[in-house]
Amino acid sequence: MPLNNKYLNMELIDGKKVSETIKQQIAAEVEQIKARGEKVPHLAAILVGNDGGSVTYVNNKVKACEQCGFVSTLKTFDENISEETLLKTVEEFNNNDDIDGFIVQLPLPKHIDSQKVIESINPNKDVDGFHPMNVGKMMIGLPCFKSATPAGILELLKFYNIETAGKHCVIIGRSNIVGKPMSVLLSQKGWDCTVTLCHSRTKNLEQVCASADILIAALGTPGFVKADMVKEGAVVIDVGTTRVPAPEIPRGWRLKGDVLFDEVAPKCSYITPVPGGVGPMTICSLMINTLQAAKGKKA
Repeated sequence: MPLNNKYLNMELIDGKKVSETIKQQIAAEVEQIKARGEKVPHLAAILVGNDGGSVTYVNNKVKACEQCGFVSTLKTFDENISEETLLKTVEEFNNNDDIDGFIVQLPLPKHIDSQKVIESINPNKDVDGFHPMNVGKMMIGLPCFKSATPAGILELLKFYNIETAGKHCVIIGRSNIVGKPMSVLLSQKGWDCTVTLCHSRTKNLEQVCASADILIAALGTPGFVKADMVKEGAVVIDVGTTRVPAPEIPRGWRLKGDVLFDEVAPKCSYITPVPGGVGPMTICSLMINTLQAAKGKKA
């Protein structure tokens, strides 16, 4: 849907609309599950501390569970919780047969080994897709729970019928949560992209980005991608969600993406906004994974 004449040749990728459509489909399936007298999917979350972004994100997950008809459980801890206590809680969730899937919200306080916590989660309940077993299966194309953000981006590409086969996809950022899994998924059969994964040591980054048919920015630096880094007609996916000060609005902050939207949008065929683009799809993917966990399958 074009925004105005300035963006006449560009279509905005509406993650909120896509996520609402998918959640409605999930809710309809859950109603069928209830009608058969079967167990309703149950997603649990563990939140440590009161980081604003994490609290908002977890609350949105709880709301999404309500929309999908899931049961949800939220367990919160003070940021001073010991690693031992957190690991015991993870084990309790692992052994609770009523919980189909659960997440431990990241980031965790510095005194807790995040990787140790991730590896303690039962891979069959790891609906965030972070456990090494799920990551390894994803690498070789086996059924698994895929990381929520990359899986959400794939859903957007599919919903808008964006061609990927033979296209050059450039990803900026090599995180384990977005960049690396995204590069693997898009290079697999069925998506068939030629992928370049860029990072802080990449030489001639601007030129590499400007060669992309599909550009995915996932580095967490507001406004990093400018118009001279994007070629005409490119598809741009902005994963960035950095809180920046905004004293002119009541809450005092706003979300800003990695892409300088007003400058880049006129050159694009498709682009995601921030907020309202990738963010809603991350939560939506978590709902998809939870439904699959409840059905005893991997997404």
